[in-house]
Amino acid sequence: MADPTARALRLLSLLQTHRFWSGPELAGRLGVSERTLRRDVERIRELGYRVAASPGAARGYQLESGSTLPPLLLDDDEAVAIGVGLRTAAVLGIDDGEQTSLSALAKLEQVLPRNLRRRVRALQEHTIPAARAGARVAADVLAEIALACRDHERLRFRYTAGSGAETSRHVEPHSLVPRERRWYLIGWDLTRADWRTFRVDRLSTLQRTGVRVAPRELPAADAAEFVLAAHGGRGRSEHHAVVRMRTDMASVRGYFGIWAQHATDGPDGTVDWPVTGATIQEMLMALLWIPDEIEWELLADDPEVYAALRRFGDRARAATGGDQSAARSGTKLNDPK
Repeated sequence: MADPTARALRLLSLLQTHRFWSGPELAGRLGVSERTLRRDVERIRELGYRVAASPGAARGYQLESGSTLPPLLLDDDEAVAIGVGLRTAAVLGIDDGEQTSLSALAKLEQVLPRNLRRRVRALQEHTIPAARAGARVAADVLAEIALACRDHERLRFRYTAGSGAETSRHVEPHSLVPRERRWYLIGWDLTRADWRTFRVDRLSTLQRTGVRVAPRELPAADAAEFVLAAHGGRGRSEHHAVVRMRTDMASVRGYFGIWAQHATDGPDGTVDWPVTGATIQEMLMALLWIPDEIEWELLADDPEVYAALRRFGDRARAATGGDQSAARSGTKLNDPK
């Protein structure tokens, strides 16, 4: 890449997308010698960017934060994503989000090319967030947690549970997930030796420890599923029942993954799997997950649960022409009548 200006812009783009680059790797990407690379780094520093250099065998470069905000290089998709993200932040429960995010969005739109501005505005106009009152979270707290997730750096904080009990936590953070105008931190709780979710608005005295660890594998398809399994029905579930399955706990966890986190050992080699729902129909949908080969029994205090399941069974048989063989041979309905 012969043009020094174009090369410097390319170098800046690389530094903005990677925490640390070795000197040989950067020089190879740019197709220049390490001596030329050092001159290009100096050009970037003259523009106001703080680029730290590591000497020795592990020589390399890293872009650091400075006292002022220098120009940022964004590609088209990044610019659109930031524009939409700023609008979303205004309704996701971040303190001062409405004013700060929309102010930043206005500045961004002033410099966006017309075609990108149209893309951002189209997404804004045709995306309707379900805004409602929710707990507020300080943006700087979210930023600190996000950095700790990125760097796999352990956190210490005080946490207030829904019951009001306050505890000290030592956590390896994994992800931040927004859901229903609340933010959740997913992390490995070192004291409890298990995965936990924490509402960010209930955290206090947050401290980054400086201790970095290897990332752990989340026991779910993704972070959003983990939060949904942990909090999807809590606080709004009006119906509860237990599915008693004649199998072992390892098989249940293998079948249901994170959704089996509240399963317990039942009597005589069974596993009790609690199911909940805002309606009886929503609760009974969980029964469709049970593999055909597992014999199971439904335990519920409300007779309407059994009546609803029986009505569904009758409708299913009618829809299949009354074919009794379509029913589960392993199902036993504990109907108290």
